[in-house]
Amino acid sequence: MKDRNNGGNNQKNNGLSANNNSNIINKKNRARLGGGGLSLQAFANAKSKNDGYNPALIKKQREFYKNAKYVNKYKKSQKQPNQGQASSQATKLIEGTSENREVGEKHSRKPKKPYRLEEIYNQKQEEEEKARREKEAIIKLKKEEKEKGEARRKAEKKNMLKRTGSGQPVMKYRIEHLLQTIEGSKSSQ
Repeated sequence: MKDRNNGGNNQKNNGLSANNNSNIINKKNRARLGGGGLSLQAFANAKSKNDGYNPALIKKQREFYKNAKYVNKYKKSQKQPNQGQASSQATKLIEGTSENREVGEKHSRKPKKPYRLEEIYNQKQEEEEKARREKEAIIKLKKEEKEKGEARRKAEKKNMLKRTGSGQPVMKYRIEHLLQTIEGSKSSQ
């Protein structure tokens, strides 16, 4: 009977110790992984933030602020002491624009060319074209010089590697090379 009670106690203890072990393991895992993590609400808030670059939104805001600026200017002009004159000027301006529209509708509209901008653009294009041609000419000269140098070195190498029938190097080309280097060093001094 004692064995059964002890056995029963052992089972209870084993159950408690297994529960404690799992708690300890969970605590260790949390500590190792850096804590409990985000709550669902914190995760949702973090995901819903819109910090991205949105050009359409920027354009809309810019237009809104521009319109607000015009409204503020209009209100300031209305508050000035020359209120009567300003309003009459505003009506004249509105009438003038409507008349201009009527006149414009009567005549066929031809697109106006900004000659000054066109001239500036053409000048800039010509300068860029000229710079590009100069650059191409410089590159072409360098390429030609490089090719000439490579051809000369190739010919010299071919002459230096020539052998007689018995396998001896041909000394004529080697001596010419030495003389050229000596003359080159004398002329540079």
